[in-house]
Amino acid sequence: MQATDCYHQPTGIHYRPHIRANAHQDADWLDFQWCQTGHTGEHVPERVADLWRNHPVKAVANGEPTYEHTGRTGVAEGWWQGHEAWSNLCAGGTMGVVYGAGSLWQWRLHPDEPGHSEYFLAPGAGWREAIGFEGSTYVGMLGRILDGLPTTDMTPDWTRVISGRALSTKDGGLIVYRENGGPVMVFDETVPLRYTIVDPRDGSVVASGIRDTPESPLPDVGGAPRVYICL
Repeated sequence: MQATDCYHQPTGIHYRPHIRANAHQDADWLDFQWCQTGHTGEHVPERVADLWRNHPVKAVANGEPTYEHTGRTGVAEGWWQGHEAWSNLCAGGTMGVVYGAGSLWQWRLHPDEPGHSEYFLAPGAGWREAIGFEGSTYVGMLGRILDGLPTTDMTPDWTRVISGRALSTKDGGLIVYRENGGPVMVFDETVPLRYTIVDPRDGSVVASGIRDTPESPLPDVGGAPRVYICL
């Protein structure tokens, strides 16, 4: 395929959920590899972290988190998708994030098109209705929030702040995601003093400023998802 591809597109593999995803790690043709975490609505970012730790280094993403409203109405709906996207990114899935929904992945042309498995259909939805599900907004918002930022070669990093999910940029910046917000304690003097705090549900900036000292926390009252950007 590579020999006949005049566009020289990246080549990758999308592993099934129940496998250790490193079978082709050192293959010359492998540019990226994707895991998947099944269709049951469980957050399993450790599978992405497992991919990220493999060597030689390849681009990594969770190519198939749970589809919104597949299997039963309500599965992986709404903010579940946003939390999943930010969790996968911070676990090492810095190739990007992926969204899926019942009636969307198989491109059901209209809500009444026959011939599809009931399990993978969102009731009353074709693909146009499915892209309007709430969760798709939150996944798409991640790219908008990070647009233009120095995201190349970001790496998971939980050593500079007390937070379970964070990424360091190549030039020393820090991006933190917290499911319920709140102040972030900083324990590395190299974390930039300037910060912007964003609501990842709508991309709005809820706070920005410059910390007084390298030991000063990133301030937030908590109670809602937050992304902290220090560059």
